[in-house]
Amino acid sequence: MGEYVKDKYRQREKRRKRVRKKIFGTGNRPRLSIYKSNRYLYLQLIDDEEGRTLLFLSSSGAPYKRGNCAKSLEIARKIGKDLAEQAKKKKIEQMVLDRGPYHYHGRIKYLAEAIRKQGIKI
Repeated sequence: MGEYVKDKYRQREKRRKRVRKKIFGTGNRPRLSIYKSNRYLYLQLIDDEEGRTLLFLSSSGAPYKRGNCAKSLEIARKIGKDLAEQAKKKKIEQMVLDRGPYHYHGRIKYLAEAIRKQGIKI
């Protein structure tokens, strides 16, 4: 690996740790953990007090199939809306956003905005 690549991974790991040390999920306000691959989004609502996952959603399922990259933002909106609806069923009205090493733009931003539109406080 070249120096640039190593530095990029170090920067990403530093950013992940910096974000993670400031947030903590509880039963009333769980942590929304996001993992973003090139193709899919994976979302978890985590109660850090008990150390358990309350809800998991992935865009790799059938309702979120995409044809091209331009639709990835629409998929982020749809999965955000679905997550908010399922969270409401579990009586979760607010959550903490754990964006991990990802910057708050693109799919992460569209996802968060879709959740807020459903009335969930982030």
